[in-house]
Amino acid sequence: MQELNTPLLDSIKSPKDLRKLPVDELKFVCQELREYIINSVSKTSGHLASGLAVVELTTALHYVFNTPDDKIIFDVGHQAYPHKVLTGHKEELQTIRKKGGLHAFVWRGETEYDLLSTGHASTSIGSALGLAVCERNLKTKNKVVAVIGDGALSGGAAYEALNCAGGTKDLDLIVILNDNEMSISENVGSVSQYLASILASPYYVKFVEGGKKVLEKLPAIKSLAEKAQEHAKGMLLPGTLFEELGFNYIGPIDGHDLPSLVSILNNVKQIGGLQFVHVVTKKGKGYIPAEQNPTKYHGVPTFDPAVGISDDEKVDSIKSYSDVFGKWLCDMGKADEKLVAITPAMPVGSGMCEFEKAYPDRFFDVGIAEQHSMIFASGLAAGGLHPVVGIYSSFLQRAYDGLIHDMAIQDLPIVVAVDRAGIVGPDGPTHQGIFDIAFSRCIPNLTIMCPSDSKEQYLLLNTAYKLNKPALIRYSRDGDDVALNELSLDDTVQIGKAKTVMTGSKVAILCFGSLLSSVKDVCKRNNTTLIDMRFIKPLDEECIKGVVMNHDTVITLEEGVVMGGIGQEVMSVAHSIRNDVKVINLGISDQFVMEGKRSELLEDEKLDAKSIENLIKMYKE
Repeated sequence: MQELNTPLLDSIKSPKDLRKLPVDELKFVCQELREYIINSVSKTSGHLASGLAVVELTTALHYVFNTPDDKIIFDVGHQAYPHKVLTGHKEELQTIRKKGGLHAFVWRGETEYDLLSTGHASTSIGSALGLAVCERNLKTKNKVVAVIGDGALSGGAAYEALNCAGGTKDLDLIVILNDNEMSISENVGSVSQYLASILASPYYVKFVEGGKKVLEKLPAIKSLAEKAQEHAKGMLLPGTLFEELGFNYIGPIDGHDLPSLVSILNNVKQIGGLQFVHVVTKKGKGYIPAEQNPTKYHGVPTFDPAVGISDDEKVDSIKSYSDVFGKWLCDMGKADEKLVAITPAMPVGSGMCEFEKAYPDRFFDVGIAEQHSMIFASGLAAGGLHPVVGIYSSFLQRAYDGLIHDMAIQDLPIVVAVDRAGIVGPDGPTHQGIFDIAFSRCIPNLTIMCPSDSKEQYLLLNTAYKLNKPALIRYSRDGDDVALNELSLDDTVQIGKAKTVMTGSKVAILCFGSLLSSVKDVCKRNNTTLIDMRFIKPLDEECIKGVVMNHDTVITLEEGVVMGGIGQEVMSVAHSIRNDVKVINLGISDQFVMEGKRSELLEDEKLDAKSIENLIKMYKE
């Protein structure tokens, strides 16, 4: 890593050191912090644009508030790199998202400043609300601050928390909206900045509260005065919604103007009560390529900061399962005008951008509202359209009620395309897609498919769509170079039927999903039967019966948790046929999978080719 001259940053081992500096030196701290993050992340990969946006905000928060006694809860956590550096992890930032290194997001206990883990969006306000109630009941004077982005504010959980906070008595809670997409306000100008400073003034608050007390005995006049105040603020500011929820709205504030940030946060700290501070920032701030294309620089590979990230060279082969899904979506969308596509804020990651461009009236990004995506799909399906929901496995957890209540119970024709199923890698335990098999296979009316390669994925997507019933198809992040040009939308497979890849003796592997490609050569070398199961539900019991009657050992292979996984069901079926057959379930052990390369984590779980070959040899003898 290139050495940078960061004398101020080097002197900050904790926020206590930061608070020793005069305000006018903070801008130099921010300059060093921004340069260090760009330099570090460009060498290690990771999240970049979001962290650059909040350099000043994070610095101001730790400068104004007495952390860790005062609590700061970051939503999601991909913007927490500045926080990690300022709380003593400067040198370790180069280990982030690596095995044994810093956690990818905010992790409970990583430092005393990290009270709660955050990896999924829209949770910060609810968590902070709980902490604020604790501070109230324990009669401390500690402050609690929730920092939430405008994207995360699209999630229903955030509004549930705001609503709950507004109905909680004697609460001291500060919510900071980090608005880096200008989704709520126009560009910040001098007038709005001036108004924000007035609204954050303790004198203004005292004036308003004092006026309310004077008018207590004159309810008619008081009501008129409150309405006048509300209308006046509503005409000038975008915070009426938050005022209605019980918060005092302050903003919008320029999130890169350090002196104003520090001044206003100091005032807000003194005011107390429910405060909603609207801060406008720019994603990628300070690094021009990231400012110009924040989506591209959200999660980055290693790159040269002087050059930026080069566009991928166009290739003929499809590079990921998401790409295959995107191609299929466009193909089927062209053939069937009733197809509509839905995603909870993951159009790029799920490969849906081309469909969005081609059919904008049939594409719906519902924001970070996973449960709503399923409820919305149920209405579309009941009305005669054919919805396809693209969602990550770890986010499907949040839509679980929708799988049951809004799709399966009603037997509606909805296809749920589950991306990032299995071990994802360096994003850590909040993003590993290892639970969807266990939590979905118990749902009646639901067909669950697991393609072993890109060709199978296309076939099974066709099958799921034409089933006209609730269907879920799960696939991993990594792809392959299997050619798809010979496939058509008419190609399907028989529901619940497995496929024999190769036949051997003594040992058989029943594989559910894309790990099949990693064991093909192993099975060939060791004369081992290999079955592509294709379906998790319904399970091909006839295939299992044939395997059990002709092999001494059956190994199930799934990229999901063993506890409650499909392997346990195979074992039950196998032992009902033949008690003495040995059944070994391979999958994710009963623990959360931390950060690391996918290959490293598969090896840890004994799901790599070498470990499986050693197991086969043991039972071949």
